[in-house]
Amino acid sequence: MAVPPTYYLLLSVAVFCIGVAGVLIRQNALLFLMSVELMLNAANINFVYFSQFWGNVTGQTFSLFVIAIAAAEVAVGIGIVLVLYRNFDGVDVTQATTMRW
Repeated sequence: MAVPPTYYLLLSVAVFCIGVAGVLIRQNALLFLMSVELMLNAANINFVYFSQFWGNVTGQTFSLFVIAIAAAEVAVGIGIVLVLYRNFDGVDVTQATTMRW
């Protein structure tokens, strides 16, 4: 018994919407990065499902590239979080506006 395609798409939409809400609402840099990861995982769900639906491995290949990019994004993001913490004694992204010229 196969899972209907609408379930995969609804799951992807739900995860993406949670990620967008987290990016727009949260002020903590760590939660901001986690929300971006949720949006990337929603894209991965679509890539893998449509790859399976069309019977090729292109979507799965793109999904692996997205996972690699997400790992690099986490490394850069943690560096940014450390700079925020050292300069402002917290990870509130609204305080980073004082780092402008």
